[in-house]
Amino acid sequence: MTIGVAILGSTGSIGQSTLDVVSRHPDRFHVAALSARNSVESIYEQCVRFSPQTVAMSNEAAAKDLQHRVAGLGIEVLSGEQGIKSIACGPAESIVNGIVGAAGLQPVITAAKAGKRQLIANKEPLVMLGEYIVDLAREYGSLLLPVDSEHNAIFQCLPRTGTFEKLGSPRISNEMGVRKILLTGSGGPLRTIDLDTMHEVTPEQAIAHPNWDMGRKISVDSATMMNKALELIEVCRLFDVSHRQVEIVIHPQSIIHSMVEYLDGSVIAQMGRPDMRIPIANALGWPERIESGVDAPVFSELAGFDFAQPDPVRFPSLRLAREVAERGGTAPTVMNAANEIAVEAFLNYQIRFDELVQMVETAIENVPIDDQVDLERSLKADSETRAFCQSMLHGRSASSPLG
Repeated sequence: MTIGVAILGSTGSIGQSTLDVVSRHPDRFHVAALSARNSVESIYEQCVRFSPQTVAMSNEAAAKDLQHRVAGLGIEVLSGEQGIKSIACGPAESIVNGIVGAAGLQPVITAAKAGKRQLIANKEPLVMLGEYIVDLAREYGSLLLPVDSEHNAIFQCLPRTGTFEKLGSPRISNEMGVRKILLTGSGGPLRTIDLDTMHEVTPEQAIAHPNWDMGRKISVDSATMMNKALELIEVCRLFDVSHRQVEIVIHPQSIIHSMVEYLDGSVIAQMGRPDMRIPIANALGWPERIESGVDAPVFSELAGFDFAQPDPVRFPSLRLAREVAERGGTAPTVMNAANEIAVEAFLNYQIRFDELVQMVETAIENVPIDDQVDLERSLKADSETRAFCQSMLHGRSASSPLG
């Protein structure tokens, strides 16, 4: 009997990569369910090829359109947030969460309460409510497997423990002898650009990542290294470590995806081509190794590996992340929500590139931070932050936006 896989955000880059890996193992997996926001044409093609039992569209008009298209295929079409949640707690054994942003929070919680094996590709839920989600996973027997390439790399560099399945997430214990985690990042497409020209950077420049094929939002996050800032907090939540145990290292080649340093001076690194099918295959097949469709690097063809410390002036998001990690409470939720609004505004030519992190920092300074965090407090902080950032945008003069 094959394992049912539900893919949330199936038309995005994570979803498409997951479908590619699943298609290579028809004897092991089948697509049980898919979800998307409003990409009807793309998800219809996936329905024809993979024959899922259920599909959910968060946009209700798109759901109606898809319903007409799949008539006669025996596919149930759901809509709205409730439809996504129904898939998250449905019959599929494994849930791949590739929904970008805070929208992925509720499905993660729903799947945790349903005791699902979860492949977490979106960092935002763990940034917003990591401890709460990990506790839920332990309580209900849900297994949290990291798919984000850096977190999956850390996971692969850790020793196997017999207690992992009981813990919900791969926590680092004292017995493992871990000194620190080395979280690598390429530095994005603007790593060497003149700082005096940062205000002139266009969305087209910011999304032109030299190594990874990612969505627009994540590509902008890579350009500001806000993705690494969010990943720093995710590392702390997922592996139960302090931000002081995490060092961020610039590695432009994107071959070493992260490293773990041990007390004896050993450093174990996970290497591979910059292709998300590798961490997806690792998490889908765990504890076994399965084919991903990606060849290993040919080391004789590599010019070399470069490493550097990130420039704090160029990447202020990293300093901000440590302050937020130290502060805790709902501060990470505020940072994440403000960044989502800022990135959208930048892509719409409403703010300059150099104003992205400024908007996030302004939100953190002005939105009330609750020292205690739970689902209700996190959702409230998220809502208040988005309202505050929108008010900032509305208050700008007509001459301010780019374009």
